[in-house]
Amino acid sequence: QVQLVESGGGLVQAGGSLRLSCAASGINFRFNDMGWYRQAPGKQRELVAAISRDGEQTYADSVKGRFTISTDNAKNTVYLQMNSLKPEDTAVYYCNARSVISNSDRWGQGTQVTVSS
Repeated sequence: QVQLVESGGGLVQAGGSLRLSCAASGINFRFNDMGWYRQAPGKQRELVAAISRDGEQTYADSVKGRFTISTDNAKNTVYLQMNSLKPEDTAVYYCNARSVISNSDRWGQGTQVTVSS
């Protein structure tokens, strides 16, 4: 059974940093592209950052230079390091695993990030 469990969210002041973690079980990173998405109230879910099984990274323009996605294959964990946080980064952040075999998506339950001004 696939499980993605996010942690690390919280309340932080503008300019601060947070590191999100996504512990994955039941999947193999060799066969999945991993990503972080976010959804703010009243808005659609959007891609924040993704890392392919080959290590290629993709970022939303709004977070380039501030956020970094990484994986620890030994721990089957994906991280999102978020620096220089802004109030507009406030959202629920979701971990995503997309199978390169079936193209199916798996989602975590989400973790709330709130940035105060």
